[in-house]
Amino acid sequence: MSYKPHFQRFLAADPERLHFAAHSHHFWPDVTLAAQEQCWLDAARLADRKWEKVFAEVVPAAQRHAARILNLPDAATIAFGPNTHGFVMRLLSLFPAGKPIRVLTTDGEFHSFRRQLRRLEEDSLAAVTRVPVEPMATLTDRLTAAASRGGHDLVFISHVFFNSGYALPDLTAVVRAVPDREAVIVIDGYHGFLALPTDFGPISGRAFYMAGGYKYAMAGEGACFLHIPPGQALRPRDTGWFASFGTLETGDDGDVPYAAGGARFLGATFDPVGLYRFNAVMDWLVGLGVSVDAIHVHVHALQRAFIERLSARKLAALEPRQLVVPIEQPHRGHFLTFRTPEAEALHRRLLDAGVVTDYRGDRLRFGFGLYHDAPDIDRLCERLTRILA
Repeated sequence: MSYKPHFQRFLAADPERLHFAAHSHHFWPDVTLAAQEQCWLDAARLADRKWEKVFAEVVPAAQRHAARILNLPDAATIAFGPNTHGFVMRLLSLFPAGKPIRVLTTDGEFHSFRRQLRRLEEDSLAAVTRVPVEPMATLTDRLTAAASRGGHDLVFISHVFFNSGYALPDLTAVVRAVPDREAVIVIDGYHGFLALPTDFGPISGRAFYMAGGYKYAMAGEGACFLHIPPGQALRPRDTGWFASFGTLETGDDGDVPYAAGGARFLGATFDPVGLYRFNAVMDWLVGLGVSVDAIHVHVHALQRAFIERLSARKLAALEPRQLVVPIEQPHRGHFLTFRTPEAEALHRRLLDAGVVTDYRGDRLRFGFGLYHDAPDIDRLCERLTRILA
């Protein structure tokens, strides 16, 4: 089945463009245009009172959608924000001042966390243990072993690693291996949310989960979220006034108050348009009866078709043996990563020919999404042959 008719605005904007960066900027379905306009119209109609609608209708709807997709028992544990870096900073601000934060993580985390952590290390504000992602076959065992040794304040790991596409097959085992009840455990789910079927319910009482709308949720910027394990009276020092919205009129003398549930991790004023788009996309998928499982099956079928056609063409610059995560590996996300010293040069050659990919160091990434179908794979391979043969 082709879902292309639902993405005509983006596709028609540049018909010759072959966009295979769905892991980075996913195209938005057409329903998001009306949602974006509705946000503007609500601002015009309600002015200052628009926030009543945002917090009474828009945010709760978005919370319910995210909770449904992740099988969270309580949608109120979710806080929304404009980007994940803001959540990273609030999480880091949970820990006592005066001693380094003891962190267990991997060497494959996304820039937002990796860069910030390195900066803290420069000032001796963090003591970090990094578990190498490769070899991937033993990663779960090595992560579990490192976690079980304890002594960490923060355990931060990705569900799907951004520079390879490898999907950690057993999040539950890693989370449950952490012996320190006070340790904060965070799963970066950005490359997994609405891509890989994820039942976070069994560990939702122990671990945070962070993701957003820019990639596979097809909702663009400004719709990131954090699930906060319930029952914890956490008080991040990096806090905004929305984290205690209910005390604005009554005052907040004494200790700084925090709202219950996920709201204690809210920041400050934000543009709600991303949440309007997010809800439109989720409502659209529900209306079509399209589940995360169906999306996953669709994308993995496209990936296999791509590699089959690529194998037949025998392009020396781009061979299946260069895949960081082989196509036979079921634990992979929605992009394929080729390891090649020519990654940057290939990316630029492809971009000049209207094929959008991206690269990270020596890794060239091809992302696949709902707006692709089998004829797109044929067009991609034909164009690759013209460029690289």
